[in-house]
Amino acid sequence: MPSFAPVPAAVAVEPRAVGPVRSDPVRSYIIRRGVAGGHRALPSRRADPRSRSQRRLTFELPPGQSAFLWGARKTGKSTWLREHFADSIYYDFLKTDVMLELSRNPAALREQLLAKDPKALRVPIVLDKVQKVPQLLDEVQGLIENRRLRFVLCGSNPRKLKRGQGNLLGGRAWRFEMHPLVSAEIPDIDLLRALNRGLIPAHYGQDHHRRALRAYVEDYLKEEVFAEGLTRNVGAFARFFDAVGFSHGELINYANMARDCGVDAKTVKEYYQILADTLLGSFVEPFKRRQSRQVIAKAPKFYLFDVGVAGALTHRVITQPKGEQFGRAFEHFIYMELLAHRSYSELGYPINFWRTKSGLEVDFVLADGEVAIEVKGAGRVDERDLSVLRSFADEFRPKHALLVCAAGEERVVGAVRVVPWRTFLARLWAGDYLRS
Repeated sequence: MPSFAPVPAAVAVEPRAVGPVRSDPVRSYIIRRGVAGGHRALPSRRADPRSRSQRRLTFELPPGQSAFLWGARKTGKSTWLREHFADSIYYDFLKTDVMLELSRNPAALREQLLAKDPKALRVPIVLDKVQKVPQLLDEVQGLIENRRLRFVLCGSNPRKLKRGQGNLLGGRAWRFEMHPLVSAEIPDIDLLRALNRGLIPAHYGQDHHRRALRAYVEDYLKEEVFAEGLTRNVGAFARFFDAVGFSHGELINYANMARDCGVDAKTVKEYYQILADTLLGSFVEPFKRRQSRQVIAKAPKFYLFDVGVAGALTHRVITQPKGEQFGRAFEHFIYMELLAHRSYSELGYPINFWRTKSGLEVDFVLADGEVAIEVKGAGRVDERDLSVLRSFADEFRPKHALLVCAAGEERVVGAVRVVPWRTFLARLWAGDYLRS
């Protein structure tokens, strides 16, 4: 086992109800709102470099290269774009007049851009909420191919583009994702706050998080699913959505879910796929390096994209760092970190789980078995907690077999390293476990 240097202590942040506070980059990021004006260029004033460095997402577009930026609503995409493409021409399709004008006449985009000063076209053009105008993508492709213009196309619902026969540019645009906040973006992250409020920036940073979460969930049900016509059986999908809150993070049993929702198993599979396509959750497939009759190899798990949203669906309130609810939310929190790290690091490693039919389970297996992670909400770890990782390590020989927990001290027990969660996350983001 490799040795690790001590993790430096983080700087504490005192929560505040109002802001922004320039001395606190996290609060400044959470509260600050950018200014976007129709399809005019954004002001050239640059954002405070401290706040600009908060998000781990970063990308540079070479000449001729465009990009999609996807992410669930309110994860901070628009704010990030306004900071990082401050000199770009910016179309905000949340503005009804802009959206209607270009929906009626997509060619107007080409006509307006070609009338601009050529210097303004040297930087990428930002189209925000692009899923609202899928018919615009043909014009975008023409401008990319014929005029060598670059675009950043931002949205929260790639499924709508696909359903509307929207042109996804045939590989001409790289794909990036914005996730909720992660520990590397928040000095001295408050774990209970994160588990109860979630890590959508506005929810983590405000005191009225329960009301905000409730509105957020209802808006998603209405706008992302019902209003888009993704399902016609409103009642069945509402029952399904509620049931997901209680069952997420567990093996999916399509037959049981179908019984609870009053639909067939095929429909339930479609509902899960809707959540994945609208960026509201993701599947975790079983680890399948070696086939065995004793290992579950077919049924996946499903996690919602934010721990706070999952808690809102079940009306969960966690008051102490212990108990079953804390353990489930803690595991979900660690998964969110892994998902974001995989995306922002651009390593693209698979995230799986390993489970036997007798119930032995390793929560997360990364990079085809290089890293095995068991998550325990308990502060104390005994021999029984180590047995599953030992079994996995004996069979697959991972480089790192980690039990991530709320313990205060790190220790090594045979092939297993018991790691406090803050230490684990610091090393994850430092690249100590997985490198390109």
